[in-house]
Amino acid sequence: MSLKAVNTVLTVIGALFIVYVGLRYAFAPEQTAPDFGLPSWPQGDGGGFLTLKGVRDLVSGLVLLVLLATGHRRALGWVLLVAACTPLGDMITVLAHDGSPAAAFGIHGVTAALVLATGLLVLRETHPSR
Repeated sequence: MSLKAVNTVLTVIGALFIVYVGLRYAFAPEQTAPDFGLPSWPQGDGGGFLTLKGVRDLVSGLVLLVLLATGHRRALGWVLLVAACTPLGDMITVLAHDGSPAAAFGIHGVTAALVLATGLLVLRETHPSR
């Protein structure tokens, strides 16, 4: 299997996964939020922020799929590198708010590393010397 094919599979899996997460947060935040790693449910009208998180995740996945579908692979690599900041920020947020270290590192940290690695692989594939 070529590097391009591996990168495409990794990107599609990651994009579809974050689209799935986004849809779950948008339509079933009460069932999805406990898996995020924070210790408590938002108070008052804070639940609306979970829907915003869902929309953010959904759009993030769609952006990756659009770049992939249009063949803008170099841009895709750069967007993946930047997108790794989202789960990294989620990890820091969970840790800063006394959330579960296992969720922070095991979910968000691993996700950030996988997205970063995929972005680096796509950039390697699209490097002018290749």
